[in-house]
Amino acid sequence: MGALVLAEGAEFTPPGVKDFNLPPLFGSGYWLSFTKPMLLVVISLIILVTYFMVSSRRLKVVPGKGQFMAESIYNFGRNNIAREQIGSADFKPFIPLVLGLFSFVLVNNLFGIIPFFQFPTMARVGFPVALAFLVVYPVYHYVGFKRHGFKGYLKKELAPAGIPGFVLPLYSTIEFAQKFFIAPATLAIRVFAAMFAGHLIIMVFTLGGSFLLTEGEGIVKVASPVAFLFAIAMTFLEAFIQVLQAYIFALLSAGYIGAALASEH
Repeated sequence: MGALVLAEGAEFTPPGVKDFNLPPLFGSGYWLSFTKPMLLVVISLIILVTYFMVSSRRLKVVPGKGQFMAESIYNFGRNNIAREQIGSADFKPFIPLVLGLFSFVLVNNLFGIIPFFQFPTMARVGFPVALAFLVVYPVYHYVGFKRHGFKGYLKKELAPAGIPGFVLPLYSTIEFAQKFFIAPATLAIRVFAAMFAGHLIIMVFTLGGSFLLTEGEGIVKVASPVAFLFAIAMTFLEAFIQVLQAYIFALLSAGYIGAALASEH
């Protein structure tokens, strides 16, 4: 039995929420500290601004690789997200917003599997909450009020035609909670939960494999490569989910804007 146990005194502490609360790079306190996720947000903005400015500076009829990639991202955001969700009559003013949301969330998600960065910024709930409540939420309600007027927008969303009078109070209450609180909250929580869970799983397999390799004995030590293989497999899966979640975030954001602009509920 001794060959199947860990080294004496060894104890594996699995990663948890505490591992996402990174110490500040400088400063102290909740409001005055500057953390790694904050730095990653700044880096992502620099990457995106630099990339799109450089790739669009000298546009050619026959695009190079950089221009082709930038145009592909733009066309995807324009045609596959903004146009489909908002409608061909209204989508053009919202292309920068939709493209920006998709690109920003994508880069910050991919940081989780890029060496040196190795942390998905959206795994800190404050960032997706800020995007949902401070960017998407004001925009789609603003365009709704602007298109339909204050009373018209509220009537369209909370009391559409055809709802029986005895059901209307319950319906309006549910719709009010959905439109003004639940929708932006779920938009934020969806990408946060996916990034948090995916990064946590990769950490479990990576740290678990390292622990078995250094502290295990006999068959336990030999089993460590299995954990590393699972970590690699989960990294590829996580890369797919990171792209998918960026797409879903932009898609839902555009969908909310399209629904706010629509003449019917």
